[in-house]
Amino acid sequence: MAEKVLVTGGGGYVGSHCVVELIEAGYCPVVVDNFSNAVREGDVPESLRRIENLLGISIEFHELDLLDRPGLEKIFKKHSFFAVMHFAGLKAVGESVEKPLHYYRVNLTGSMNLLEVMQAHGVRNLVFSSSATVYGDPQRLPIDEQHPVGGCTNPYGKTKYFIEEMIVDQCKAEKDWNAVLLRYFNPIGAHSSGLIGEDPQGIPNNLLPYIAQVAVGRRKYLKVFGNDYNTLDGTGVRDYIHVVDLAKGHIAALRMFKDNCGCKVYNLGTGTGYSVLQMVKAMEKASGREISYQIAPRREGDIASCYADPRLAEKELGWKADFGIEKMCEDLWRWQSKNPTGFNNGTAS
Repeated sequence: MAEKVLVTGGGGYVGSHCVVELIEAGYCPVVVDNFSNAVREGDVPESLRRIENLLGISIEFHELDLLDRPGLEKIFKKHSFFAVMHFAGLKAVGESVEKPLHYYRVNLTGSMNLLEVMQAHGVRNLVFSSSATVYGDPQRLPIDEQHPVGGCTNPYGKTKYFIEEMIVDQCKAEKDWNAVLLRYFNPIGAHSSGLIGEDPQGIPNNLLPYIAQVAVGRRKYLKVFGNDYNTLDGTGVRDYIHVVDLAKGHIAALRMFKDNCGCKVYNLGTGTGYSVLQMVKAMEKASGREISYQIAPRREGDIASCYADPRLAEKELGWKADFGIEKMCEDLWRWQSKNPTGFNNGTAS
């Protein structure tokens, strides 16, 4: 019998790519999602419908918000889970600055409900989708896992930090708990089939989906927030990681549970930083189209440079990113050009 893994937020960008990798690694994912960032196709997310077609498999899905504690209890009563992968949560830095209470309620209360229901049903293995935002403005580069955390520059980052702390304390209190906290840098790209990818609802908050929408004709130009940072060309530098590499990191994390790993923290990144303008050029090359941009003032909560030291994940998880910037941009462009308006799949306006 394949081991069952509950995937919260499994209809979203990173979650759906992890569902593919779980199935291919021989696990049985059970997915919950509340459609806050997933496109509906009937009763299921369109991303999952496409995965079912791609892999010729049926995926169990429940429409559920983690704030619905009784609904969550019901799913845990129905299944015996080997582990939980927790992706569900709000994730836009700018929006979190404008609506901090909303972010705290959704991300913290949802995670608290999940941990308590796991505890009540004897599920002790958790992979948490965390973020490099927990490091705040980097004191040194590259950022390793020993870098101080908690000096977050926005409420979104603080919610990730607080959830990490909840999980760490729970693992200390109950020694049979295992948790792997994965601090992502910047996931981009898409599955090589072009069938699933990032489809932000509304105006994209992240750079690469925005660039791709400019390239495909959905948006007129990119706003580059700040060109006076202390970087090679004045624009912000980030560590971008292919979403499939990221998903494979989660499968590596599951293997840790066989050895009762306790609570572990790993960076998932490539260790290389690219500026906004370098990413614009890389996407121009992948798409064969010119990408217009305008310089705008810096955004509150943004930092100059951020990139990972990913060596601990390689040493302990046996994981490292395989794909470079060209592959990331090629796969992103394949997804965007096949799906000009995302999962709704109309034509570019």
